[in-house]
Amino acid sequence: MKNSYEKYIPFPGVKMEGREWPSKAITKAPAWCSVDLRDGNQALVDPMDLEEKLQMFQMLVKIGFKEIEIGFPSASDTEFEITRRLIEGGYIPDDVAIQVLVQSRPHLIKRTFDAVRGAKNVIIHFYNSTSPMQRKIVFRKDMDGIVDIAVKGAQLIAELSKKEAESGTNIQFEYSPESFSQTEPDFAVRICSEVMRALGASPEHKVILNLPNTVECCMPNGYADEVEYFCRHLPNRESAVISVHPHNDRGTGVAAAEFAMLAGAQRVEGTLFGNGERTGNVDLVTVALNMYTQGVDPKLDFHDIPKIRSIYEKSTHMKVPPRQPYAGDLVFTAFSGSHQDAISKGMSYMRSVGSDYWEVPYLPIDPKDVGREYEPVIRINSQSGKGGASYVLETGYGYKLPKAMQPEFGAVVKKACDKASRELEPDEIFSLFKKTYFEPCKGYGLRKYSFENLGSKGGARVAFRGEVEFSGRHYGISGTGNGPVDAFFSGLAAAGVNGYRFISYDEQALSKGSDSKAVAYVRIGVPDEKEAFGVGVDDDISAAAVKAVICAMARADAAARAGRKPSPRTCQKAGARA
Repeated sequence: MKNSYEKYIPFPGVKMEGREWPSKAITKAPAWCSVDLRDGNQALVDPMDLEEKLQMFQMLVKIGFKEIEIGFPSASDTEFEITRRLIEGGYIPDDVAIQVLVQSRPHLIKRTFDAVRGAKNVIIHFYNSTSPMQRKIVFRKDMDGIVDIAVKGAQLIAELSKKEAESGTNIQFEYSPESFSQTEPDFAVRICSEVMRALGASPEHKVILNLPNTVECCMPNGYADEVEYFCRHLPNRESAVISVHPHNDRGTGVAAAEFAMLAGAQRVEGTLFGNGERTGNVDLVTVALNMYTQGVDPKLDFHDIPKIRSIYEKSTHMKVPPRQPYAGDLVFTAFSGSHQDAISKGMSYMRSVGSDYWEVPYLPIDPKDVGREYEPVIRINSQSGKGGASYVLETGYGYKLPKAMQPEFGAVVKKACDKASRELEPDEIFSLFKKTYFEPCKGYGLRKYSFENLGSKGGARVAFRGEVEFSGRHYGISGTGNGPVDAFFSGLAAAGVNGYRFISYDEQALSKGSDSKAVAYVRIGVPDEKEAFGVGVDDDISAAAVKAVICAMARADAAARAGRKPSPRTCQKAGARA
């Protein structure tokens, strides 16, 4: 018995020497055709009603689509009615062509022309299946029989178009050899050239030849080979617009479309967010914004992705996945600590240098270019590092933690995430910050104080005199030093409080304007040979610095009481000589 995988026939590929597409680059936008209202709609559990289709159509126009496949009007009265509503209601701008799909069958073609009567610009898109499997199983015809179906349809369409042209309708032809990617390359060339001849194709009246990857059956490079082979061997090539219609059965629809453009495709059909049969059509949002991130204008406007997504979800009743490129809820988030740190540094770098170029690690596009916000870029869970929590504090609350302080607070946040088994909201992170650096200072503080600048030949000296509170008791302290912090430490030593040493100091403005407050961060050595950080906030930066020292001492005292290596009780020493 064969293994189950052996029942599948491998894709044969195209025998081609000297392929050129791998060395090319995408330098301009293709012609775009949205098939959301046809291919996307037919894949919905509950197809769009008339109002939902109108809403979707109007959004597609605003995005910038100039060709929109609106449906299959010969398939049902509903589809016919929607086509008429768009035409008679004046919803179609003069520079937009509506596209309608029809099988290459005479009665359906005639019904389609009835549906589009009165429209200014129309693309009649007709098709028939061409692959060996379709010929053998569905149609039971040989190659000649399949060509005959296509050519007779083309002849009828050409005849009916002459009548519509007299009434002022501009009609363009589009033919799809359905299942192109599974069709023998030479047969695809043959049937398309016969259709072009029947339609009277010329450089002035080009025919769109659409090459559907109806079922994605090979790697995207294989599809590109097929497209390049087709372009090389098609007679009267200058009279055709080569279009592609990739699906996503192998999960490589975007790559297939991009490779196909390198191989000669001038036009791409697809849907917003990849809606469509089975695994969907190619996602045009992703293809277009991929170009955008390479400095190429895609000629489609996705500056407000949230609004586009909202209308899409309301119209289709489908949800955009959270990891959908550019549009998902989570695509501008980072949970990993190293990623968060790099993003934070990238944002700071952009602000500091004023670069004309986007240079932020892990973010291939500026979120604001697609209507997203910076605030949710960094989200915090148990895998987040020190940089993430610091970024949240800075962007959301104005506290810019010194680099040396970030690991300590990052560990606090990580522990809280582990305990909660979920990500933390920004307000929860700020609450942790206050609990860590402000709550231990209850019963500790600077109550009365004064600073005096003392002139001296050796440089500026500062005198400190004040009243401090330790564990609810008040003590007088005075001292002099080379700055406010040094003067305060001198006063502590004079009061008999020894064992504390200054390590580092940082300061910042918490807000701008006349009511701004200053924030000081200090790092001190404590008697148990450890270190402690403190934060102080005040209108006066000197007072903020002293408050930060007291905060650090209070936190060290609290740690000692919690059972760590004992340290001398600050309040006792302060009271000994007060």
